[in-house]
Amino acid sequence: MSRPRLLAYRALGLGDLLTAVPALRALARAFPDHRRVLATPRGLAPLAELSGAVDAVADATALAPLPAALHGADIAVNLHGRGPQSHAVLLASAPRRLVAFASGEVDGPRWRPGEHEVARWCRLLAESGIPADPADLDLPRPPWPAPSVAAGATLLHPGAASGARRWPPGRWAAVARAELAAGRPVVITGGLPERPLALRIARASGIAPERVLAGRTDVAALAAAVAAAGRVACGDTGVAHLATAFGTPSVVLFGPVPPEEWGPPTQPGRAEHRALWAGRRGDPHGDAPDPGLLEIGPEEVSEALDALVCPLERTG
Repeated sequence: MSRPRLLAYRALGLGDLLTAVPALRALARAFPDHRRVLATPRGLAPLAELSGAVDAVADATALAPLPAALHGADIAVNLHGRGPQSHAVLLASAPRRLVAFASGEVDGPRWRPGEHEVARWCRLLAESGIPADPADLDLPRPPWPAPSVAAGATLLHPGAASGARRWPPGRWAAVARAELAAGRPVVITGGLPERPLALRIARASGIAPERVLAGRTDVAALAAAVAAAGRVACGDTGVAHLATAFGTPSVVLFGPVPPEEWGPPTQPGRAEHRALWAGRRGDPHGDAPDPGLLEIGPEEVSEALDALVCPLERTG
């Protein structure tokens, strides 16, 4: 007899996947006999598998129809959004049961604006009768090798999905120079479109080109670099959630969105992550750097980085 099937839907980005790990693990505990499939972009599969919460990953694009192979699940769980569009995607696949926030004809827990992203999906499950622990965020160190230059280095990730969350390159260069002056090597990460930005920062701070990993890593290699690094400094991006997952001390710069919604966890034992925020909201999809983000200066970031103690320093 074939196993019953559970389909979890979260066809979003890196940070979105990592904030859903506690919910995915809760589903694994609640439905150990089900074959658990996560519908998410194919590139995120290594991290989804590293979580230990899913049996398979099915490539999915946000709000696009699901392939026929995913139709007819015994349970479908909408970890993607509040509906109605994401609900419609799952309902079209004809699951026997849908776990989702209330929207239109779909009954379920109520959506709460401003809720932390990790807590939101755990609450969806808890109020649906599935216990979930928002603190269950940690990932094991990747079994694949990290770029050698990342070991013990300060990893700077200057890019972000929108201009509103991109701190100016001159400020990143100032932070890089301060790290080098403190005797800490630096690597710069990012996607292929961000490589010119990363090289510009490297030139302005005296960092050798071979230490610019931007455009040279896939998601798996980026994750391994974050896990191997001594410190991380980045904006409100998926890299911040990688630092949380691997316990790499981090400084995260927030602009239009407060850390109370997307920031590092504040549970006891997680003091290695620092969120910097000027205290006012803005448009997270704006083209220009958010005014609140610009209130954060290089000196503040460098001081926060200097106050972090990386694992090698704690044991050395």
